Amino acid sequence: MSLNLPPLASFRPRLLADLRGYNRERLGKDMGAGATVGIVALPLAMAFAIASGLKPEAGLWTAIIAGFLISALGGTSVQIGGPAGAFIVIVYGIVERYGVANLLIATASAGVLLFLLGLFRLGTLVRYVPVSVVIGFTNGIAVLIALSQVRDWLGLDIAKMPGDFFSQIGALAHHLDSFNPYAFGLGTLCILGLFIWPRLWAVDSQFRRQLAQYDTVSALKATSRLPAPVVALITLSLASWALSMPVETIGTRFGGIPQGVPAFELPDFSWETARLLVTPTLTIALLGAIESLLCARVADQLSDTPKHDPNQELMAQGVANVVVPFFGGMPATGTIARTVTNIRSGATSAVAGIVHAATLAAVVLIAAPLAQHIPLAVLAGVLLFVAWNMGEWREFRRLKHFTNHYRLMMVSTFLVTIIFDLTVAVELGLVLACLLFVRRQSAIFRVDPVARTEHQLTYRLYGSLFFGAAAKLDPIVAEVERAEPGLRVMLDASQLISLDTTGLDALEQVHKALEKRGGRLGMVGLNEQPRSLIERSGFAQRLDTCQ
Repeated sequence: MSLNLPPLASFRPRLLADLRGYNRERLGKDMGAGATVGIVALPLAMAFAIASGLKPEAGLWTAIIAGFLISALGGTSVQIGGPAGAFIVIVYGIVERYGVANLLIATASAGVLLFLLGLFRLGTLVRYVPVSVVIGFTNGIAVLIALSQVRDWLGLDIAKMPGDFFSQIGALAHHLDSFNPYAFGLGTLCILGLFIWPRLWAVDSQFRRQLAQYDTVSALKATSRLPAPVVALITLSLASWALSMPVETIGTRFGGIPQGVPAFELPDFSWETARLLVTPTLTIALLGAIESLLCARVADQLSDTPKHDPNQELMAQGVANVVVPFFGGMPATGTIARTVTNIRSGATSAVAGIVHAATLAAVVLIAAPLAQHIPLAVLAGVLLFVAWNMGEWREFRRLKHFTNHYRLMMVSTFLVTIIFDLTVAVELGLVLACLLFVRRQSAIFRVDPVARTEHQLTYRLYGSLFFGAAAKLDPIVAEVERAEPGLRVMLDASQLISLDTTGLDALEQVHKALEKRGGRLGMVGLNEQPRSLIERSGFAQRLDTCQ
């Protein structure tokens, strides 16, 4: 017996299409955009890794290797891949519970799942996750990221932060006496600078004319185009070093960043351990798929490039996540902030993403020793800013405009993400979405009496007759049992949209109740799907009328 399986997706990177008709003008734009994004990625990659409980080089080489593979093999022209803030909470929990070696195994396994999702054309299924669930866990992750950075922002003397929400609050409260005003000042200046810098030249024309008389204005304009995180990193690190501030740095905590390329290493693998990593693996794969495809949709809206191929994108994400663990990396996915930066910097093709990876690699290989002077409080400020921008806080104010179903899904997902973990939150959100959808659809279905005579009852069916609404046919059965023998029931199904096997069983119960009392059941106006199921089941042959 042969199985009629759907065709597999073809492996066709968007880069191949981008290179058709490629010219020098586009290369110049892509080089500029890629270099800009590479500089922006530098502080973010380090900050994401440190916040995840890893060394900063894990984030840097993930951004380099995964960034290159996702751009070279992906299904979008302008998306930038690398470590993402959404993974911080997940990775930190896995490292704390299972260790770094098992994180690498879970990441590689998730990469295999992502590749298979794309290969079997399941990329579109990610779109079925309700937006209320996505907003709920995104805001929850933003809160957890912000909370995880309070230690370094305040300079508290905490050797290792616990993994769960309430334990973190307890640890922070218990160590408030070790507050470091220098760290707090650096972190606060970083946050303020990140808010102010992009708006530095968004001033009125009168102020511009006043500045025009000074020779320094051109230099200031050029400087203002530098990415805000890079400006904060350089200026505040120099200030901390020049003033010999007593703050913790990358050098004091991690001993600096190795200047060479990481060695290829195989993580210790055993089936006994792999069985424990099923949930972390599924979590990484699910979050990676959602983040990358949401990012790709944002890129479609902001750029003039062709729409993304979700299946090719998932296969590229899978390859990247399989490869990076062998170089000590962390999970990677599409990153919205860097993708938007890439688009606004003029990127026209996936070449920009490759240049971004090359730029970052060059900076790391040349300037790695300088990173030891970067204060952790500054990186904490960068992540606090990321967390603020990551959260969709306006959605809480807009809840009053939505249904109770929407509010329940969003708020419960948000709270469970914070109190428990993302996996439970997504599972709960999807279960609630299914239950509420069933309830809503069952409420739509109705059975209206149309006509009544001594020997016949006529009803009209509206909506979908499925397992959630089948009980609404029980009053017809009760009416049949009270009526005189020989009653005929006619169901007008012209407004019946769909029918499932449970709904078919409910119709059969009506038929059996009539048959016992010498009555008959007929259906008219059947649409294509209900008619097909009724005929395939053989129920049509037992009906008095089936039209």
